[in-house]
Amino acid sequence: MFQSLRKPERDRVTITVNGHPIEAIAGQSVWSAMALNGQTITRRAALSGEDRSAYCAMGVCFECLVEIDGLPNQQACLRRVTEGMAVTTQEITETTEATNAGL
Repeated sequence: MFQSLRKPERDRVTITVNGHPIEAIAGQSVWSAMALNGQTITRRAALSGEDRSAYCAMGVCFECLVEIDGLPNQQACLRRVTEGMAVTTQEITETTEATNAGL
């Protein structure tokens, strides 16, 4: 469905998405790396629990929020992949509670 316009000979990095390692091109957005590897779900809707994904892919809509390296509410379309990055589908709903874990 998606294809990258970047040249494949560019440097590659390995990131983990929902526990699965994937290879990405250095400098591409987190969301494009996810989409090119068939993982387009970024979060669950807070009230309905429905799957959400990037809508505008340019930082306006906030539909692509993910957890990156333990930090929630990161826009996958604006963040660039880096070696070893851990990305997780965000599961913030009306029943989850905010904590200060890791602070």
